[in-house]
Parts: sequence; C-alpha cells; structure tokens
Amino acid sequence: MSFTKTTEQDSHYDDLENMSVSALLANINTEDKTVPLAVEKSLPQIEALIHQVVSRLKNGGRLFYLGAGTSGRLGVVDASECPPTFGVPHDLVIGLIAGGDPAIRNAVEFAEDSKEQGWKDLIAFNITEKDFVIGIAASGTTPYVIGALEMCNSKNIGTGCITCNQASPLSLTASYPIEVVVGPEFVTGSSRMKAGTAQKLVLNMISTATMIKLGKVKGNKMVDMQLSNHKLVARGTQMIMNALRIQESKANELLLKYGSVRNAIDNYEHK
Repeated sequence: MSFTKTTEQDSHYDDLENMSVSALLANINTEDKTVPLAVEKSLPQIEALIHQVVSRLKNGGRLFYLGAGTSGRLGVVDASECPPTFGVPHDLVIGLIAGGDPAIRNAVEFAEDSKEQGWKDLIAFNITEKDFVIGIAASGTTPYVIGALEMCNSKNIGTGCITCNQASPLSLTASYPIEVVVGPEFVTGSSRMKAGTAQKLVLNMISTATMIKLGKVKGNKMVDMQLSNHKLVARGTQMIMNALRIQESKANELLLKYGSVRNAIDNYEHK
C-alpha cells in the first residue's frame, strides 16, 4: 500500500482570511464532525491494542506514550490524568515528549528529528519486556517516535501507535497500529486540529477501557479517584451516599477515614 500523507494535503477551504468569524466557525465545526466517524472505522485496531495493554499491565508492566509536539503533549495529558482519575501509581502510565518536559509548554526545535533520543528517554525509565509503548504521531513519520519503536521491537517490547495517515512508516513499525485518517486540516497541515482531536479521542478510549478492565471502575463510578480537591471530595461523598443510602455527614466521614470511595464502601459493607 502506497503512503499518502493526507495530513499535509491542501485544505478543502481557501481564502480563509476573507471568511467571516461565523463562516470560520461553521466550517471548522463541519470538519470536526468527521473525526468521530474516522475513529469509528479504527475501533478494531483500537480494541486489539487495548487487549495487549491490559495484558501487560496485569502482569506488572507499564504503558508508555511517546510523541513530539501536539502528539507528545496529548500523551502527557492522558498519562497525567490516570492517577487522579483512577487512583493508579504515577509510574503506571508515563507520557514522554521529544525535548523533555520543557517541550510541554514551548516548542523545542528539531527535538523530534533525533532517531536515537526516543529510545534514550525510554531507557531512563528502565523499560523492559513487560512494558508496552505507544508512539503518537499524526504524520506517522516522526524519527523520535519511529526510532524508539524500532528499538522496542528489537528488544521484544510491545509496540503500538496512533497516527492519522494510512500505511505510514510508523504504522508499519508498530505491531499494533491505530490509523485514524481524518483527511486534510482546515488550515493546511495544522495537525493540532482534526488529527489532534482524533488522537485525544483514541487516548481517552485506551486509558479508560484499560482502567475499567483493571478493575478501577465500579458500575460507572471512579471509585479509586484521588481526593485532590473539594469537588472530588464532594463527588466521592455523593457516590457513597447513593451506594449505601446514608446521610451526607456519615458518607463524608467514611470517605475521609478510608481515603477512597471503594475503601469506604467495602469497609462499611463488611462491618
């Protein structure tokens, strides 16, 4: 299959500077509506990857996200949200970005062009065969990501990817590729738009489905979430009230005593 980088093709729209704000918003929204449909076509690929991730995490492994620019930032965001949402250790899901943490806020020139640095960043975390690495790159051509996955493959470390071009070099490198082809961007080549949205949707699916399969959700509730602010304490208190049919004061007392919704409910039920 030939490789066509649709993320770099000309926008379906032109003369953007002459459009009214209303027209700009309507046209961007029209393009955005196509993203979930593109993700839907990739559900079998996403499912296959999630089975691999769950298997490794159940056996003591970790999940790594690896990317550059927007793709790297999205991976860092998803990884950073797992501990507070699901109560897992901070080193279970790890997001790495080309150029290191400074690149989260500011672009680091040419950081993504090193084919060796991605693997060096993984080595710093003592990566092993138990782990699984997902490379994220809208273009599917980022050397930082491809080089890292090539090394992982040679070391028998599981690999997957999220890209927005079909049959890209990254897709051909990853053992479990996810290809969400969203087509040309509204602003030509601005893959932070539809491609970034697609990557965010897929990352949501991967982390959420994985954590559910690891037992971090009960019913439809985040019973292991960290109580890191007043809003979450209030949410946890409400969960306990609903589950145990008790007053707010008692629910709040249990939550603060046992530290999580799950522990509060379990200890109350087994008194």
